[in-house]
Amino acid sequence: MQRRDVLKQLSAAMAIGLLGRPVLAQGSGGFELVSPPQPTEAKGKVEVIEFFHYGCPHCRAFDPLLEQWVKKLPADVYFHRVPVTWGNPQLTGLARLHLTLAATGDLARLHGQVFEAVQTDKQPLHTEAGAQEWAAKKGIDSKKFLDAYRSFGVQVGLQRVEKLGRDYKIQGVPTLAIDGKYFTSASIAGSHEASLKVADQLIVRARGEQGRK
Repeated sequence: MQRRDVLKQLSAAMAIGLLGRPVLAQGSGGFELVSPPQPTEAKGKVEVIEFFHYGCPHCRAFDPLLEQWVKKLPADVYFHRVPVTWGNPQLTGLARLHLTLAATGDLARLHGQVFEAVQTDKQPLHTEAGAQEWAAKKGIDSKKFLDAYRSFGVQVGLQRVEKLGRDYKIQGVPTLAIDGKYFTSASIAGSHEASLKVADQLIVRARGEQGRK
């Protein structure tokens, strides 16, 4: 497949991220219920998931705000990111890259740079060759990267994030899911900043529902 065709398909995938969720009526509280509620990973903590993908310009704009917010989260909040794929081969490749960087220990350092490489530099990071070449330029040993990229653990992780996207019925990104019960996003709350304020309120609510103050 030609680079131009690949980027055209990725641009179509990026457009999916613009759809978001329908805005609720005023007074709704800026959130929606997850239906049905989903199990969470960290027992005794409030789980917050950001559903995103690297081709989404809204996710890129949200990321710096989210990073600052995450740094201030209480110790009893477990935050992690889940890349969506929606069955799209390009998004699946980008999700695999995300999981690979997590496996090599380079995700925190390079997460923001993936957005730039995909959206500004138009690099084909959804392919193995493109991802490996980029990773090598970022100082990751090529063998270490490929071993992780092709590993059983990353494959299982990819299946897991795909299942989470389906189970949560994610329709648009970026979307925050709080404790398996609530959604908020800019399209629901009105802005990225508002969605984080709503998330703060939902964390308190979820903590109370767990019987903790």
